Amino acid sequence: MRRKGIGCLCAVSMICAVLCGCTKEQSGLTPVTLYEVAHSIFYAPQYAAIELGYFKEEGIDLTLVNGAGADKVMTAMLAGDADIGFMGSEASIYTYAQGAEDYAVNFAQLTQRAGNFLVGREADPDFNWQKLKGSRVLGGRAGGMPQMVFEYILKKNGIDPKTDLTIDQSIQFGLTAAAFTSDQSDYTVEFEPFATGLELEGNGYVVASLGTDSGYVPYTAYCAKKSYLAMHPERIQQFTNALQKGMDYVNSHTAEEIAKTIQPQFSETPLENIVTIVKRYQDQDTWKKDLIFEKSSFELLENILEEAGELSGRVPYENLVTTEYAKKALP
Repeated sequence: MRRKGIGCLCAVSMICAVLCGCTKEQSGLTPVTLYEVAHSIFYAPQYAAIELGYFKEEGIDLTLVNGAGADKVMTAMLAGDADIGFMGSEASIYTYAQGAEDYAVNFAQLTQRAGNFLVGREADPDFNWQKLKGSRVLGGRAGGMPQMVFEYILKKNGIDPKTDLTIDQSIQFGLTAAAFTSDQSDYTVEFEPFATGLELEGNGYVVASLGTDSGYVPYTAYCAKKSYLAMHPERIQQFTNALQKGMDYVNSHTAEEIAKTIQPQFSETPLENIVTIVKRYQDQDTWKKDLIFEKSSFELLENILEEAGELSGRVPYENLVTTEYAKKALP
């Protein structure tokens, strides 16, 4: 009796699998798995594209996974778990420099400013970067964009990251805000919604925007393995088209409208907080008008990597960036 029951269960499971497959086929949508470096309002154009149905319009059934760090996203993509990776482009440079044959190629740039903020213990409307001398700061992972841009700003202001202050890089990505509430650090470098969260709790105050003080930087971009691009050019074009629609939306709507659109992606964050965060990013000109990853931006990124001691030699822009999909996606 038991074997008969198991047999029936297997038969039912097989029928369900077939029916699910038929439903998937009949939908006409192509499954694409996207790993993102973090789930942040900083990436509002992407979430607008999801919530407004732009990916479905382009024939894509998108699965979004929070990879929690560029190194983890790149690992997932190289292993074949992710079709597309969204992260700082430094990860693609490292992979290429290490000799990977099927390396990652960047095909769309989303943000043109750093998305993190310097949070202090007290409100400081007269803040200047010289105040960090002798301080203790919770920073980011060595070799990651948040940390390298932070060091880039320090050097622009005549501050030596190694000798003029103490940067604690021992805290895991995403946990620095919680650590800041209980340790003795003077400052922490935070993405949203953590920066605003610290302010609302009365545990910290945003004193500077790294995005404003670093200038234009190719902070995050989408990439796929060279083999995936060669095998699925139409899929990459559809994906890029959907992203461009999301970019057009955030560049033509108010913070309030954008916040309402992307709120389902951040259900635990009050709407008024999302509005505040979106407005911050709008004010510092975070999002590009297009998705084209320019050569000058790539060379600036390499400058930052070299200054941080993370790059021993230049890598070719032509190998690691393609602009054909972003150009075709323009209205």
